[in-house]
Amino acid sequence: MPTLDEEIARHLQESLASGELRSARDWGRPLDLGDGYDDTPPELRMPFKVLKDAGMVPHEVEMMRRAAALRRAAETADPGTAEGLRRELADLQQQIALRLEHLRISGTL
Repeated sequence: MPTLDEEIARHLQESLASGELRSARDWGRPLDLGDGYDDTPPELRMPFKVLKDAGMVPHEVEMMRRAAALRRAAETADPGTAEGLRRELADLQQQIALRLEHLRISGTL
């Protein structure tokens, strides 16, 4: 009985022989999985994967989520409350920008 890998290889060989693979739009190009892996600096890929597998996100992502929540709250709040929320949002956006710049320059937080 063939293993799963052998079955996959057989199906791929059949598709290649029939020309089905070559007619694919992205034939011969690297896959773009859209998960940000290629955009992540190599030295941070493993730590981010560990966080992802543990169901955690980097602190910056939590900060961005908080910023989005503040933005939504400021849009629906009364004018007096909205001003305070916008100030808090501006402060948070500055913190995010500083952390991301530090990360870009140093490669660590």
